[in-house]
Amino acid sequence: MIISNIKTTLLSVPYEDPPQIGFVGMENIDLLIVEIETSSGLSGMGYLHPIVGGMQTIEMCIHEMLKPLLIGKNAENIEELWIEMWKATFIQGRMGITVMSISAIDIALWDLLGKHKKEPLWHLWNGSNSPLPVYGSGCYRGLGHDGMIEKAKRFVSEGYKAIKMQVAWGFTHEEDVINVRDMRQELGNDIKIMIDVNQGWNVEEAIKFGKAIDDYNIEFIEEPIIADDFAGYQKIANSINTPIATGENHFTHHDMKIFIEKGIVSTLQPDLMRGGYTELKIISKLANKNNIKIAPHLFMELNTHLNASIPNAAWLEHMGWYNHLWEEPILPKDGTSTPPNKPGHGLKFKSDLFKEFPYKRRI
Repeated sequence: MIISNIKTTLLSVPYEDPPQIGFVGMENIDLLIVEIETSSGLSGMGYLHPIVGGMQTIEMCIHEMLKPLLIGKNAENIEELWIEMWKATFIQGRMGITVMSISAIDIALWDLLGKHKKEPLWHLWNGSNSPLPVYGSGCYRGLGHDGMIEKAKRFVSEGYKAIKMQVAWGFTHEEDVINVRDMRQELGNDIKIMIDVNQGWNVEEAIKFGKAIDDYNIEFIEEPIIADDFAGYQKIANSINTPIATGENHFTHHDMKIFIEKGIVSTLQPDLMRGGYTELKIISKLANKNNIKIAPHLFMELNTHLNASIPNAAWLEHMGWYNHLWEEPILPKDGTSTPPNKPGHGLKFKSDLFKEFPYKRRI
């Protein structure tokens, strides 16, 4: 399959239930969609949700730096193309915009290969279509104490066996501890609880909080401090009993190497926008060698294929942000997700989105 064209589309679609995460406003889902066309007539689709801007910058990187490199290349050589794209953009930035651009293309290439082989990605990667555990994510700090508990109970009523709540960014230390204590009391001991800090503390605050909630049987504390403070993560892990998770703001396995080699975290949460499927497969393999679990960040509908094909998959995260975007959404049932059987990743955006919600370009 020879790559003949690469197209991009920018959309801005309203959330059905806008997230109330507390430190940034989120009204619309800004999507960058990449379509890779081939001489055989087949095409593959990838997409990003950059959360807080950068859409046109990523799009420009794709068209200026990556598209000329890829036209005329064999679309089946995905790992080789990833390395070629990374080397071609290394000077401009081995993380950030360039890797996000590569990731969108990488997702589309894997979708294309699955369609070419007439296999879903999990099957292409020698995985299983057994149901995978999913946690309910969306107990936002903006909901307040009572709202977070109410949302968690709703998840439990829908069959989830685990939920994630948020702390910091507006709550005091004492309020955070009370919120966790009350969440545990309301849910009982059979439901797993994850805690997301969104990098909201310093090392000392994280250790203080970790010691205060060590008795509440928490699955993990996510991103307690700024992503690049590797020494800080080590200090926290050495000081508290509750496991640490991180990874959503790290780019490629190179950026996660220290976490893996030093065993700082129990769980890594790589993000598809920061390496694509190719890098998440590498990260998962390296993590497995060091007994570290994988719980990918967001994008349950894409990550279902990954988790179905790796031995160290722990959780899928379901926010429900994207359910209304798909012709045939992949939805959890009783706290699990079953990988789809359609070729590639099996996803197709509703056609009316392209007419109704074009992105308003700023430049």
